[in-house]
Amino acid sequence: MLEPAIIAAILWAVILGGAGGLLTDIGSWYRDLKKPSWQPPDWLFGPAWTIILGLAAWAAILSWDQTGNHSDQAILMAVYGANFLFHLLWSPLFFKYQRPDWALVEVVFLWLSVVAMLVITWSFTALAGAMILPYFLWVSFAALLNARIVQLNRPFG
Repeated sequence: MLEPAIIAAILWAVILGGAGGLLTDIGSWYRDLKKPSWQPPDWLFGPAWTIILGLAAWAAILSWDQTGNHSDQAILMAVYGANFLFHLLWSPLFFKYQRPDWALVEVVFLWLSVVAMLVITWSFTALAGAMILPYFLWVSFAALLNARIVQLNRPFG
């Protein structure tokens, strides 16, 4: 039987991945945006997020196993909870509300939550921290991409 921490980590990744897919509407509005030449192809985002979120869930499990007390566990849950919220908010801001400018403000909070995940998981085990590095790099890249899309297409709203 799976432990509750493993179930929670799997649910965290599956819900974020599923919601991200459902909230990302690659319709005509998105296709008509001016995008930089260095934007990856649309098909790459799904597999990239699947790997990134899977690694982050695994990092949570490894970190949980290294927590020494309820305080450490609460910190780990709070960091992953904050990340869950900020990760979940980005897609509707960008795609549903068609506000890349709002998404650009929000991505700062997402990026900070990933930095917190990196620092916290690394403090428990370097392997878990290393598993967060792809998330950190991808969100950093996505923030730059978001900024360039805003620059090329503003104003919005």
